[in-house]
Formats: sequence, structure tokens, C-alpha cells
Amino acid sequence: MKQVLITGANRGIGLELARHYVGNGWQVIGVCRQSSPELDALAKKVVQGIDVTEEQSIETLVSAVAGEPINLLINNAGLLQDEQLGSIDLDSIRSQMEINAYAPLRVTEALLPNMEAGGKVAFITSRMGSIADNDSGGRYGYRASKAALNAFGKSLAVDLKPKGIAVALLHPGYVKTRMVNFGGMISPEEAATGLAARIDGLTLDNTGSFWHSNGDALPW
Repeated sequence: MKQVLITGANRGIGLELARHYVGNGWQVIGVCRQSSPELDALAKKVVQGIDVTEEQSIETLVSAVAGEPINLLINNAGLLQDEQLGSIDLDSIRSQMEINAYAPLRVTEALLPNMEAGGKVAFITSRMGSIADNDSGGRYGYRASKAALNAFGKSLAVDLKPKGIAVALLHPGYVKTRMVNFGGMISPEEAATGLAARIDGLTLDNTGSFWHSNGDALPW
């Protein structure tokens, strides 16, 4: 039975991804700060109390999944805050860089011993990390952190290809989650279905690609 590890799995897109994969016969390892009854009911294992920005938490996670094969790693945990020119908050930008960019790289490197050839890594990024697509400005920390995540993911795709592990950078769409005060355009269920379809289509031939969950290729 295949196994997927999902960060930020307790709610929103992460929870719907967990629900999707369980429904398709996978086992789920959910990673989060605090679990939810919904995740507890779905997951084979829940590793909670994890702050993906802290080294000790990463060590705890590695110990908790020692010996567990990971066929698919979905780095989903993220943070969205707003900065506008004239009121730039550098602490906010640093926090978003830590959570949105550095942490997924750290988690992926730490869990590589659990992965073998044929494995896949998916980063839930954002089209707001696209420099070419930025025509509205603002969101300095979120844009920069997702652009950095895209760069990390692309490098990982190159480095992991010889090991037989494929990498995707995936934009879920504008999703009705707490992160955007439920003001999105599609449901978490719709986003999870689209993301899973892109992951299904991920191969070593298209590794390192940046996709919208609807299948559109996105510009860097």
C-alpha cells in the first residue's frame, strides 16, 4: 500500500488531500502543529506538535517516521500575511520565508532517507511566486517566499532526478480556506482533486514543472 506524508494536514487543502488519498487506497501520515478530529479519523499516523521552522521539531518528525516508506511527500504547510509599500514589516517577511520556503526544503532533505526511486515530492506553492505573472504588486513576503520555494523545488528536481524522485511545484488555485478568510473561488475538495491529478501526471520527464491545479503550465 502506498503512503503519503502531508504537512499542514489538519485542515484546509492538506486535510482534503488526506481525504483524497485515503479514498484512493493510500495510507496517510499527517503532520501538523495540532491535529483535528477529521485528520485523526483519516490518518494511519498523525505527528502533531511539529513546527516545521524548528530543528528540534524536524528531528522529532524524522524519529516518528523512522522506517516508514514515503512514496509521496506533500509540503503543504504555509503562511500568508500582507505587506504594503510604506508599511513593510520585515519580521513578517522573515516568518513567511521561514515557513513557506526554508521549512519545505528542510523537511524534504530530512525525509529523503524514507524515499526511494519512483517517489514524488510536491510543493504547494502559489502563482503569486511567479515574477512574470506579477501585475498587482504588494504581498512582498508571500511573493518572495513562494518565488524562493519555486527556486528550491527546481533545484531539488535536478538533484533528485538521478535518484528517480520527481518534483512538482503546484498552485492550488484561489481556494476557500481560512488563509484567505474563505474568500476563494474553488473549494478545498476541488483544489485537492486538481492537485492530485497533477501529482498523478508527474514523471521524471516533467519533473521541476510549475503547474496550476487545473493543468495549466505557469510562468516563472
